[in-house]
Amino acid sequence: MKYFVTAFLLATLGLGIYFYKHTGVVPPKKFVLAGHVEVISRLQKNAEANNVTCSIIAKNEADVPIAIKRIINPTFPLDFEVTKDDLLIDSYEGKIKMEVQINSHGSLGVLKSGDIFGSGVQEYSSGSQDILIVADKMIGKPTLSGGRNKNNFFRTAAR
Repeated sequence: MKYFVTAFLLATLGLGIYFYKHTGVVPPKKFVLAGHVEVISRLQKNAEANNVTCSIIAKNEADVPIAIKRIINPTFPLDFEVTKDDLLIDSYEGKIKMEVQINSHGSLGVLKSGDIFGSGVQEYSSGSQDILIVADKMIGKPTLSGGRNKNNFFRTAAR
């Protein structure tokens, strides 16, 4: 009886392996992107203001978002991990572009005055670690800098 049960289990295991290899069923890969976001010093104060949202966006090669990770009231440098839970689609295999948008209105896609943004320096793939995203740009209008001296000047808003 022992030999019959052992033979049955081995046969079942063998058939399982055979069908697994020949049916093309492959378990989904774990989707994960990890790294950190840095903000340049002149934008640091704006990026860490109250009620600010930091959105880390993973895009495919056609610049279509495939995953979004949101962090409310971040402090920088910010460590992040984008996982399968953050995907907007079931799965993705291919090159990935990383971007960050920091704003107080919570909307993505349309940059408004005061929004800070930046991107990664290269394309990545699922499983990439140590991704560096630098937020180094700000949208806004030039404003007249008031002061006591007579030499007023315009500060550029798109820094």
